[in-house]
Formats: sequence, C-alpha cells, structure tokens
Amino acid sequence: MRAAAALAVAAIAAPATARDSLGIFEGWGAFRDDRPARCYAISEPAARSAGGRWRPFASVAHWPGRNVRGQLHIRMSRTRAADAVVTLTVGDRRFRLASGGADAWAPDARADAAIVAAMRNATSMAVASRDGSGRAFTDAYRLRGAATAIDAAALGCARRR
Repeated sequence: MRAAAALAVAAIAAPATARDSLGIFEGWGAFRDDRPARCYAISEPAARSAGGRWRPFASVAHWPGRNVRGQLHIRMSRTRAADAVVTLTVGDRRFRLASGGADAWAPDARADAAIVAAMRNATSMAVASRDGSGRAFTDAYRLRGAATAIDAAALGCARRR
C-alpha cells in the first residue's frame, strides 16, 4: 500500500523541478515541490468504479506563494456528465463539489476547511457522480493516515513563501 501511494504520486502529480517525499502514512503520501512551491497529501482510492482511463486521486494541497492552505482536489475515475452533480461523503457528512470534466474541488475555502476537518475524524470518504452514459460511479478512499499526511504537507510548506 505504501509503495502504491508513492507510485501514484509519481504517475499523477504535475511535473515539478524537484519533489521531496515528506513521508508515507498508511495509504497517504506527503510531498513537497520547489517550483511552483507547493506541498500536498495524496492518495489513490481503495475502491473505484471500473472503466476509468486514468489513475484517480484525492489530494489536499498548500500553495504558500498563493496563500492557499488545505485545498482539496479530486481526480475522479471517470469524466462526469455535464449536468451531473459531484457529491463527496466523508463519514456521515455530505458535500457538493464544484467540478469540471474529471476534476472536482470544494467550492470555496470555507468548504475546504470543513472537508479537511471531516477527513480528520472519519475512516473513509467517497466521491460519486454520473458519467456521460448516465452510469453512476463512486471512488472510495480510506482515510487512515490522511490527517498525518495533511499535517506533514502543511509543515513542509510552513516556512516557504
């Protein structure tokens, strides 16, 4: 599982001039890039709907140069239908996400903070939507290690501007 998290990051994260591992925590990894300066916690789903053409992930990022902390980004296993709602369920809390194509994110910083707080207290989360064929799909994540990875990412960028 730890190796899978590290491989997932190498395969799906955007190119950067330098990538430092800040640690692997259960199924979540924490990393820091130099340019642009960013730190993030990232994981692949434990279970996902069949039929996706890429590797889905969930991440929580910190961009010190943009004064952004704890920003959620989810790459879903499929592209959602143009009119489909994307719902994130974290424990017993539900959040409607903004989305475009196969990507989804919290609609604002307040929602980001609420989602990250929920992630700290839950054991799992799932993102669900419908694809262009009308089929429902769900990507499910284990959250064990997520809080520690999120904290490691925050600390990794704490002194960067």
